Amino acid sequence: MSGFSLPGMTEPVTVLGLGPMGQAIAAAFAAGGHPTTVWTRSGRTGPAGTTRAADVEAAVTASKTVVVCLIDYAATRSVLEPAAEALRGRLVVNLTSGSPASARATAGWAAQHDITYVDGAIMTPIDTIGTEHAVILHSGPNTDVLGALGGTRTHLGADHGRAAAYDVALLDVFWTAVAGVTHAFALARREGIAATELAPLAKGIADLMPIVIDEHSRALENGDHNGDEANLSSAAAGMAHIVETATEHGIDAGVMRAALAVARRAIDAGHGGDGLSRLTVTLEEGI
Repeated sequence: MSGFSLPGMTEPVTVLGLGPMGQAIAAAFAAGGHPTTVWTRSGRTGPAGTTRAADVEAAVTASKTVVVCLIDYAATRSVLEPAAEALRGRLVVNLTSGSPASARATAGWAAQHDITYVDGAIMTPIDTIGTEHAVILHSGPNTDVLGALGGTRTHLGADHGRAAAYDVALLDVFWTAVAGVTHAFALARREGIAATELAPLAKGIADLMPIVIDEHSRALENGDHNGDEANLSSAAAGMAHIVETATEHGIDAGVMRAALAVARRAIDAGHGGDGLSRLTVTLEEGI
């Protein structure tokens, strides 16, 4: 099927999974006027305005549209596969986070059982769901069933793994940055600098990231890794200073050691004068 939509505000929806995000999703559908059936293995009660089903099959048969929000694809498959016959002819929208390969495998399983499958990713916090600030990506058949969740909904194409690919790449940016913030505060505190003292200047460093992202992406697009303004040899020296200081204080420097190792591999391959975008190529080539 090329598309699957909710034609009216009274179209029933089933939500499988009632963790914090699942709760928010179910609440948004209910608030949007959709009769909303919920189910979770924990037996947790759904938000106001929803109806809890006794089991997965009852939940699935209550609606033509089934939205899934669980911890990972293994959990998703463990819930959906026993209900494959009940799901036949229905739409499954999976908002579970995981790898692109897992998304494609789940889509393949769904196709074998005549289930229309959409894979999606929510890129904003729980409190954005149902508001204009939500950002949702989806791939596979295009669908407007996510309209009740609010915000911006972007269809990324027919490849079911595309939304998950965006998801893991963007989460990589986020969690790597959080790891850097975490480590920086530990290092600063060992040097007698309070986290609240460092925070204003740390925000200034964070403000440089949009510039880095734009320059890095353009360099990769153009294949031009010019390092006139900042090269890998200089960057590696700065990374080494962080490792040295952390080690002196007994702070685990594993993340920075790994980054430094990549930079040194690029330098050893003759790219010490190149810009930071060369590191992406180094990772891709497995140097």
